[in-house]
Amino acid sequence: MKTALLSVSDKTGIVEFAKGLAAQEFRIVSTGGTKKVLEEAGLTVTGVEELTGFPEMLDGRVKTLHPVIHGGLLARRDLPNHLQALKEHQIDLIDLVCVNLYPFKSTIMQDGITEAEAIEQIDIGGPSMLRSAAKNFASVWVVADPADYQAVLEQMAQPHDAIAFRRALALKVFQHTAAYDTLIAQYLGRADEEFPTQLTMTYTKKQAMRYGENSHQKAAFYENALPVPFSIARAKQLHGKELSYNNIKDADAALKMSAEFEQPAVIAVKHMNPCGIGLGKSIQEAWDRAYAADPISIFGGIIVLNRPVDLETAQKMHQLFLEIIIAPSFEKEAFAVLAQKKNLRIMTVDFSKKQASKELETVSVMGGLLVQEPDEVAESQANFKVVSKRQPTETELRAMVFGQTVVKHVKSNAIVVATENQTLGIGAGQMNRIGSVEIAVEQAEKAAGFKNAIMASDAFFPMDDCVEFAAKHGIKAIVEPGGSIKDQASIDKANELGITLVFSGRRHFRH
Repeated sequence: MKTALLSVSDKTGIVEFAKGLAAQEFRIVSTGGTKKVLEEAGLTVTGVEELTGFPEMLDGRVKTLHPVIHGGLLARRDLPNHLQALKEHQIDLIDLVCVNLYPFKSTIMQDGITEAEAIEQIDIGGPSMLRSAAKNFASVWVVADPADYQAVLEQMAQPHDAIAFRRALALKVFQHTAAYDTLIAQYLGRADEEFPTQLTMTYTKKQAMRYGENSHQKAAFYENALPVPFSIARAKQLHGKELSYNNIKDADAALKMSAEFEQPAVIAVKHMNPCGIGLGKSIQEAWDRAYAADPISIFGGIIVLNRPVDLETAQKMHQLFLEIIIAPSFEKEAFAVLAQKKNLRIMTVDFSKKQASKELETVSVMGGLLVQEPDEVAESQANFKVVSKRQPTETELRAMVFGQTVVKHVKSNAIVVATENQTLGIGAGQMNRIGSVEIAVEQAEKAAGFKNAIMASDAFFPMDDCVEFAAKHGIKAIVEPGGSIKDQASIDKANELGITLVFSGRRHFRH
């Protein structure tokens, strides 16, 4: 008689699966809670201890870690010496293992869980049985996912040898146990070295995508195994078509920018750069400023609002073509207005969960991965050093803080022209800094608030041409990190032209 060993934490569907196995003449062997559930359903079940001759011990920590179990799983059916060894030691073959693991993930996601409680949910016997069975998939069925129960029963009933199917089950098991071990490593290493020698990461496939950045590229969207509440992966879509690969990247960038601001703020993003950011006393005022910042580039943009969307703001947004609108919530009437456009993605995110990210940033390169902590430093006047004769006004200082906050989200070389509550011009991604200065200033000159604007730079000026261009076009105050060997040239030029130059002391490259 064939033998199936069932030991599951998640009991979903296990009774039906066991009945299906019994109908195909399997002897059912089980442990503890699983055995009890199966017996209550009227099934005949052999306890693991009857096979091993050894009782469960150490509060269940040891029950299946025994040669009788692993010998029955690992023995190759095509090797006579393996089968002879089993016969000599009176070990039966085990033909199927169905195991799902202790709920370590759900345990550590709970508030107030101690390390001791988490450690008790680290499964040892389960992964060991799964790995033994998966290694021997040529002869053994290994099942870790309740979603596979029916397919397994159907494949067993077929006359052909289901080796390809068993191989797929084995692959799934090794992916599952690798992800399980990774979560444990991440949990135990949470207070350990920041950049470990072995970097383990695990993600769960959330969405298959129609294509990637371009239509000829295949793509998929994966979510952290431990979900991050304030993230595009956890956003709830209320309306509109499925997000694209580029939508997700842009929306993620916009959410990160929105996390910078506590007062009502609206962020408009195109191609992962802000095209307009506005602050206000109300979300409608913030929208008006974000829109006025660049009414051309906002077309087809991604919008994040950090306050509930009211009817008046929705009516203004409805006049434009927008790809995505994300907010904490939408008033009923506001949603009705926006939902008139069938393709507009309308989404909510839990802004109450907004907090500094603990995740490291990663970028793939050929043959490796670059890893760094996120650039989440809060800009402050306290770090500013005035290096020019002209002193900044309080309004200019507030604008500089806002400008430096925005510039760290702009692709380098990055220049932002802004007031204290609105971007007016943004120069991004140019190969020389003066190019970004020219783009930002020329765009800002078209805006109504330009006369009160400051200019912020993500890195130092390599020469005085940036200061000269800004001053000649009406900029009265500039903030930049400083640190160039030619800083004095920029200081001298600022003094010559009668404008303020402030060093922030902090660079914000974004590649």
